[in-house]
Amino acid sequence: MNGIQIVSTGRALPKQVVSNDDLSRIVDTNDEWITARTGIKNRYKCEEETCVSLAVEASSKALENAGIDKNEIGAVIVATSTGDYVFPSVACMVQKELGLDEEITAFDLSSACTGFLHGLSVARGLLPTLGKKYILLVGSEKMSKIMDYSDRSTCILFGDGAGAAILAESDNIYYQRCWSRGNNELIACKGVGEESSYITMNGQEVFRFAVTVLNQAVSQILTDAGLTMDDIDYCVCHQANSRIIQHVTKHFKGHEDKFYVNIDRYGNTSAASIPIALDELWQEGKLKKGMKIICVGFGAGLTWSSALFQV
Repeated sequence: MNGIQIVSTGRALPKQVVSNDDLSRIVDTNDEWITARTGIKNRYKCEEETCVSLAVEASSKALENAGIDKNEIGAVIVATSTGDYVFPSVACMVQKELGLDEEITAFDLSSACTGFLHGLSVARGLLPTLGKKYILLVGSEKMSKIMDYSDRSTCILFGDGAGAAILAESDNIYYQRCWSRGNNELIACKGVGEESSYITMNGQEVFRFAVTVLNQAVSQILTDAGLTMDDIDYCVCHQANSRIIQHVTKHFKGHEDKFYVNIDRYGNTSAASIPIALDELWQEGKLKKGMKIICVGFGAGLTWSSALFQV
């Protein structure tokens, strides 16, 4: 077996919903301006919730949906840039809160919005070595903690949330590509001890980068698999901006309806966006056994990745 299968998914969101009108009361913006430029109407913001609590809730739902023995989980990987601590990792706290076996690999992975896809790649390599059947992969973000709510170019974009997936080895088709291009100018967030720990971004340049690499990543993974978009049931893009996704669909005319979009409800939840979208598809009954899915994303780093697999 050289592929992986998503056995089940789960998602978690904070209680507080922040609308565009809500943001217009604290920064110079309005609903029409945000919607036209991003497609976002609402996003979620943590009050009492933490990155760990969101990860635990999403993971618990994924475990329940999978109906598996949790002691068969051999690793916990959490993709996040907004953990509650520098250390311990979110993954270790998830292990504790879920009561998972202590003989387990648990660590966080920092790849910003590409984190969940990088987690898939790492999980694929780890699974054959663990001696257990499953890996728990989570994307959990509390983006509100790194938002400057006086900067309308960033604070309107991001939301908090978590998505989780139970992964297992599979003989199903699986292809993945990952790319990196070091750059700390287009999008960055300085670390602990720095004067400013808010996210900064050159929105126009990020847009240009995204529409180029997403098209490249989808086209390349189709070539690798010897398939065309006719063979694909859904394409789940990282939900950063609806206009970015619209630009990508122009390269795949006639298949626009295969590109799943939910950014209007969540905003950009970074590493959580793809697993949240996958869970929506599962819960809405849109994913059927044997379907072929492409997941594609990009993020700070700069990084980008695409994966093609069967449900």
